[in-house]
Amino acid sequence: MELGLCPVPALGGARRLGRHAANVGRSGPHRRLAAHDRQHHGSRPRLGSGRKRGACAQAFGRSRGGFTSKIHARCDNQGLPVGFILTGGEASDYTAADDLMNLPLPKPRALLADKGYDGDRFRENLLMRGILPVIPPRSNRKVPAHPDYRRYKDRNRVERMFAKLKQQRRIATRYDKTVLSFESFINLAAARLWLKAFVNTA
Repeated sequence: MELGLCPVPALGGARRLGRHAANVGRSGPHRRLAAHDRQHHGSRPRLGSGRKRGACAQAFGRSRGGFTSKIHARCDNQGLPVGFILTGGEASDYTAADDLMNLPLPKPRALLADKGYDGDRFRENLLMRGILPVIPPRSNRKVPAHPDYRRYKDRNRVERMFAKLKQQRRIATRYDKTVLSFESFINLAAARLWLKAFVNTA
């Protein structure tokens, strides 16, 4: 123990230095502080619930793909976007369906959506508005309601719309922190789709 240096003890059964390493060089009442002095049994100190502050307000959430956002969109019968709603990546699809249907737009005769929008309450809401739900049933439904699959084929226009939006790298990989900034670039990309449609029809 030259120059007051202490040897580092071997790792214990828990593969940690623990109390023995912290008690080296301490004596008397100071040894009891070793269990709490600058010891962290995790990779980082605990910060609340582990979620970033303001993440929900900025449409971020944990999903299978990581810390992501989800874009809910409503399109017309030609696959052109007419409205967007952003939620966290863990949100269900039909959580934003009511807000999208409440947009001040002409009422459609039918709504084409994927299995994520298959819910009894949502189907009943559409029927009460006079809108035919063209939605395939979930696999866990006891009594599935099969839609008009010939009409459902037109839903590929929605998928192509998302594919065109994701050609913009800033939308495919969200670079913006705030919802306002991200939505602004989504609206710009949607405006480009509308301009192309007007130019092609003119």
